[in-house]
Amino acid sequence: MLDDFFIRALLAGIGLALTTGPLGCFVIWRRMAYFGDTMAHSALLGVALSLLFELNLTISVFAVAAVVSLALLLLQKRGTLSTDALLGILSHATLATGLVIVSFITWVRFDLVGFLFGDILAVTQADVSLVWGGGILVLFAIIYLWRPLIASTVNPELAAAEGLEPERARLAFMLLMALVIAIAMKIVGILLITSLLIIPAATARRFSTSPEIMAVLASLLGAVAVAGGLFGSLKFDTPSGPSIVVAALAIFLVSLLPWRGGELDATAKTQSGGSSR
Repeated sequence: MLDDFFIRALLAGIGLALTTGPLGCFVIWRRMAYFGDTMAHSALLGVALSLLFELNLTISVFAVAAVVSLALLLLQKRGTLSTDALLGILSHATLATGLVIVSFITWVRFDLVGFLFGDILAVTQADVSLVWGGGILVLFAIIYLWRPLIASTVNPELAAAEGLEPERARLAFMLLMALVIAIAMKIVGILLITSLLIIPAATARRFSTSPEIMAVLASLLGAVAVAGGLFGSLKFDTPSGPSIVVAALAIFLVSLLPWRGGELDATAKTQSGGSSR
């Protein structure tokens, strides 16, 4: 019989995977993997500020990630630097600033490894409720914004001409990413969040014929990776967070074997999925 802590870890991990699946699809379609890294690295600055000012950890991480998202949008509009350069600056600046602040907080015991790699086996019932509550909120927001998000992913100019407000959809997407990262940080850690976003979505793309199928399949594959990683961690006594990512990687490698069926094209089939609505 499984212990309560292991069941809580399963529930939290599966709830997170169901949420990161659809978001990860948009990260793949929009080629924003580095943006996910930037959001994850900014989480450490949120952790440092929460310790320094005794703030709620999740709220502090979300606030910092949201500010970084807004800063990226504003800097992109100025057009002085490319997006990848801006992401590189924001990513490393927030990570370094967080580490510097942490070095001054000598009166607080700080488990840096725990924040970097997570500790899903230590989640509480409150953490599970937060994951599922926040995840349901994010999923409902994605369903509501699905058509504008798809349209702005395929062709922002056409989306604007149709009155779908692609800039607002993009801002909403970034804020949803910030919320998921704030929720996920304790479970899989700062350095592994992007992996859980990207790998299941990249795997699902191999077997999907529409954006909707890819989003659902990415969630299911993420849940399988969570379960496989946790049971593997239990059997082989390996770190739980990295084990989940290794399980996701194993599923991805299996997906590279020759299978029948088409890979979802990021432009043509996304466009057909968006135009069908």
